[in-house]
Amino acid sequence: MTRWTTAGLRGGCAPVLLLLCASLATADFTGPVVSVLDGYTIEVLHSGRAERIRLSGIDCPEKGQAYGNNAKHAASKLVFGKDVILQTHGQDKYGRTLGDVFLLDGTHVNHELVKDGWCWWYRKYAPDDTVLEGLEKEARDEMKGVWQDRATTPPW
Repeated sequence: MTRWTTAGLRGGCAPVLLLLCASLATADFTGPVVSVLDGYTIEVLHSGRAERIRLSGIDCPEKGQAYGNNAKHAASKLVFGKDVILQTHGQDKYGRTLGDVFLLDGTHVNHELVKDGWCWWYRKYAPDDTVLEGLEKEARDEMKGVWQDRATTPPW
């Protein structure tokens, strides 16, 4: 049986609470994810309507391409039906809001999808993002052995 004490709450929860508070302080808005259209496009309920969000700095295979459905499923598993925190960066040429998406536990969804190998660093639109660059490199290095054992090519 776990016994919660004031000291235990301060020690165990403090880092998560600080991260959450810091994220909320810089958040443009929060809301539940009501739809996942593909690996990098979601809809978040904002001011009573679904707002289309394009995860910034990443790209994924399209739905009709190899691994496109896998990327969409991975994004769905991470965010569908969950509340997220958005840090927005304007709009893309299709009118979607560009943003970094965070789960309430602090997970950076854009980074997680690259780290897991479903999406990759979108160099054209985030050329200076060294975090995404590193995550993509790590994912590629980790997956090389896996893909050498398969008859198919990797999604990137």
